[in-house]
Amino acid sequence: MHDGEVDTSPALVRQLLVGQFPQWAGLPLQRVASAGTDHAIYRLGDDKAVRLPRIGWATGQAVKEMHWLPRLAPHLPLALPEPLALGQPAAGYPWHWSVYRWRPGQNATIDTLTNPTATAVAVAHFLTSLQQIDTTDGPLAAEHELRGRPLLTRDEATRDAIAALPAAFDTAVLTAIWEAALQAPEWDQPPVWFHGDVLPGNLLFENGRLSAIIDFGGLGVGDPACDLMIAWNLFTAEGRAVLRQALAVDDATWARGRGHALAQAVIFIPYYLETNPVGVAYARRAVAEIVAEWRMQHG
Repeated sequence: MHDGEVDTSPALVRQLLVGQFPQWAGLPLQRVASAGTDHAIYRLGDDKAVRLPRIGWATGQAVKEMHWLPRLAPHLPLALPEPLALGQPAAGYPWHWSVYRWRPGQNATIDTLTNPTATAVAVAHFLTSLQQIDTTDGPLAAEHELRGRPLLTRDEATRDAIAALPAAFDTAVLTAIWEAALQAPEWDQPPVWFHGDVLPGNLLFENGRLSAIIDFGGLGVGDPACDLMIAWNLFTAEGRAVLRQALAVDDATWARGRGHALAQAVIFIPYYLETNPVGVAYARRAVAEIVAEWRMQHG
């Protein structure tokens, strides 16, 4: 999916395990099919998973999650990834890699979500709980180039992506939505924790109920509006209304959240158009929800 992506294989994972975690090296190993873009994932036995970054920008996640997730988990109402071990570069593989507890569950989409109202309330409870955790020594968005920075930092990339979209997209409307988000007042409260990538692929459901949130590579401290991306990626208008009410989100934060959702989707589509059809389909649906809401409000 990326230029310069590092290839992995079951043989490589087995070799890494033998060299560093021999107690697990004999367990069954199978690659997990995923529309995720940053890591190759292998299921290890019944209750573990091995994650290996595919590309350089994902290489810090294992260390970040090993440090922060055990500190955050006791304060949150949903399950988080449980890191078990941090692997070192070896066997020709250049980066840290990790072993996690296997977290059961399935993803949901706008079309398959069985209980949007309950899910919106659960997402809101998670986000408000996260925002209330002490931020001491947390990674500041501005210092780590994370999503919790002002939207203006994404302006050039977003405009370039809008221009690169297939012809079926109404780029004039998308540009208007983006410019309105840029004009919204910035976050003027103390910085809070944000997940940074609350998208359907990072939410796990069991029996139709939201049970876990995973993939904290974008975790940081700053403006929490970026976590509102899920409003247009998983919900239609009804679910969005429940989510917004449960979060008590003001107009400016909602506009910035919509800007983050738009930026993520339009950047994703041209970059992955030929390599990740599942992810592109999700991004197209998010854009459709963003545009529908905008037209409802602006005619």
